[in-house]
Amino acid sequence: MSENNFQSIYFEIRAGVGGEEAALFARDLWRMYSKFFEKRGWNYRILDISESDLGGIKTLIAEVSGPQVYELLKQEAGVHRVQRIPVTEKSGRIHTSTASVAILPKLSLPQIQIKESDLEIEFYRASGPGGQNVNKVETAVRIRHKPTGIVVACQSERSQQRNRELALEILKNKIWQMEQEKIYGSLTEARKKQIGSQERSEKIRTYNFPQNRVTDHRLNKSWYDLEEIMEGKLDKIIEAFQKQNS
Repeated sequence: MSENNFQSIYFEIRAGVGGEEAALFARDLWRMYSKFFEKRGWNYRILDISESDLGGIKTLIAEVSGPQVYELLKQEAGVHRVQRIPVTEKSGRIHTSTASVAILPKLSLPQIQIKESDLEIEFYRASGPGGQNVNKVETAVRIRHKPTGIVVACQSERSQQRNRELALEILKNKIWQMEQEKIYGSLTEARKKQIGSQERSEKIRTYNFPQNRVTDHRLNKSWYDLEEIMEGKLDKIIEAFQKQNS
């Protein structure tokens, strides 16, 4: 199957540089993308989320399914930078913060065998908005793969067993991606293309609120309707990439 034909992906957002403001920006990015998913008629569900004290997003992973989902979103992977006055800023200064997006095609990977002895498995209570525990039973699962250091978690299902199965599925996809990166080049360089070190300088796109501007640094192109774009109207950016690659 061509990579452009993948109909399901794992979509991951992580707050980067900037503390609480980075987490709030990650939340705004998730809102933007989820609105875009809805406009496209795609299905999505959050598999795991970790929130900050003010309701921002530290990490989030979701499963997204629909026609052309990988083809249309693959260029969204990387470090996104925001320039704005944070709600926590009292002197009116503009801050720069980042959040990273990773896009993994969802694959059927029965051939990837994972040894039970290579796993550290932790069970905990699933949390809802604001970090409150929504279950009295520890149904959420966090798995660390010791050989690679990859950590995945899932809390979307009611049963511990089902969350464990989903977390292992995500883990297999991440291991597969890591193996592909080893095949096609340096692992460090390949991951840098995805999320970099989340430093402000390693950005693919800047969202400048004072100037109402979104700039994609790979296309060297800007749009002056940031509010509309943050409402999920990403078509013009995606079309610009498709035009460049056609």
